[in-house]
Amino acid sequence: MANDHTNQIRPRPIRALFIFLIVVFIGGALLAPWLYWFVQSVAPDSHLAHNPFHRFVNRSLLVLALLSIWPLLRSLGARSWRDVGLVNPRGECSRLGAGFALGFGSLAFVAVIVLVAHGRQFNSDLTAAKLTGKIAGAAATAIVVAVLEELLFRGAIFGALRKVCDWRIALLISSMIYAIVHFMQSADAAGPITWTTGLELVPQMLRGFGNLQVVIPGFFNLTLAGTLLGLAYQRTGNLYFSIGLHAGWIFWLKSYGFLTGALPSANQWLWGTEKLIDGWLALFVLSFALLVLLRLPQAKPAPRR
Repeated sequence: MANDHTNQIRPRPIRALFIFLIVVFIGGALLAPWLYWFVQSVAPDSHLAHNPFHRFVNRSLLVLALLSIWPLLRSLGARSWRDVGLVNPRGECSRLGAGFALGFGSLAFVAVIVLVAHGRQFNSDLTAAKLTGKIAGAAATAIVVAVLEELLFRGAIFGALRKVCDWRIALLISSMIYAIVHFMQSADAAGPITWTTGLELVPQMLRGFGNLQVVIPGFFNLTLAGTLLGLAYQRTGNLYFSIGLHAGWIFWLKSYGFLTGALPSANQWLWGTEKLIDGWLALFVLSFALLVLLRLPQAKPAPRR
């Protein structure tokens, strides 16, 4: 009887992750038209109402992902924050700071090289007040996004996958899931919005996979970034280094677009676009960051459940 009971409560990571993905992608696509109609009815003249429909799809996916994090973690057997990599922060400031320094420094290096090589130009039209507001917004976004995405992609998804397969395979799969989610592009909805428009738009938002020059190195860079973040969690035993690393990157990803402008003659495949990490230079720098990360001391592996 004891064994039967144990089997009943044993977490089933793959099934839980599959249900989570269905809820987020199918549920988000179905929720988007209702969110769009609601905004059009209550605030038809607002800035929000004039956003393209694909942004309602993005926001719907995000809302459902955020609402589903805790149920996902519970279904995976998490009973405390420690189970998903958030230990007592006392004594973890050095890891958090080291991760941030690596993330901030690596993409700062990319940005400086691009500007020096005339891959993009500095935006000299920014006023001090506007620059301060943008920087503050980027910093706030970096903190929030880094914590939430590390809980989801490393604490929950990578943590769940490594319970059922070798951690290296789990790292690759979770990194590719992370890359696919961030590889989604904008797409225009054709015709009036119906309850199926979101379902029709999600495949279009993944059309970048049909462009080899976008996949290489853009998708590879995102997968490598996910690998770096997961490897940091694996080697340190908790999420603080990953959160710092992710926050450093997010700050630059949110700042680079308004700090710089495109140059018509620049080679975007080499230097990247306003996204910063979609060029070959970023792949080189991220690969160097991987070598730095591999020098981190290996923490005691978490026991399998």
